[in-house]
Amino acid sequence: MEHMKKVFKYISILILIGIILSGCTRTAPGNDETPAPEPVEENRVLVAYFSITGNTAKVAEEIYALTEGDIYEIVPLYPYEEEDLQYYVECRSTVEQSDPTIRPEIGSPDLDMSSYSVIFIGYPIWYGEEPRILDTFVEKYDFEGKTVIPFCTSDNSPIGDSGKNLESNAGSGSWLEGMRFPADFSKEDVEDFVREVMK
Repeated sequence: MEHMKKVFKYISILILIGIILSGCTRTAPGNDETPAPEPVEENRVLVAYFSITGNTAKVAEEIYALTEGDIYEIVPLYPYEEEDLQYYVECRSTVEQSDPTIRPEIGSPDLDMSSYSVIFIGYPIWYGEEPRILDTFVEKYDFEGKTVIPFCTSDNSPIGDSGKNLESNAGSGSWLEGMRFPADFSKEDVEDFVREVMK
């Protein structure tokens, strides 16, 4: 009888130890070891631009600073030289702008557009239109589900149909009406533009 009591007491101790150990290894509610997923960043902005004289680059940099997004320069694979930009003479830019099917190659690295929801696209106005390399750019990427905002620089020419041309060539995205900036634009001009399109 005494022997049976000792065996029962030994088994009871083992069971109690098992219960204690299982309670120690159990994860407390709310303290799951799996890290919570990163919150999705809303309205992540990309400022993509093409600039030869530097005017469009200046506006792009202002937008970039205001939106705290990312900035990307559309660099031609074959750079434009001064002789390529002589208006109204037989030169590279004249030939390109006279043929809407020409698509100059882009030399800058490919973009991952998946994380952006708002995309500003900047360019100078050439012969009243967007440079053909912008058509190359918008045809290369998918803008589905993204808000796209064109902006341009020009001393005299308006933005015209350049934004609509890009929207048509892109074939996707929600395109807003763009804005033209002169060479002597002010920071306030850019701030007003960004505030209006981002509200």
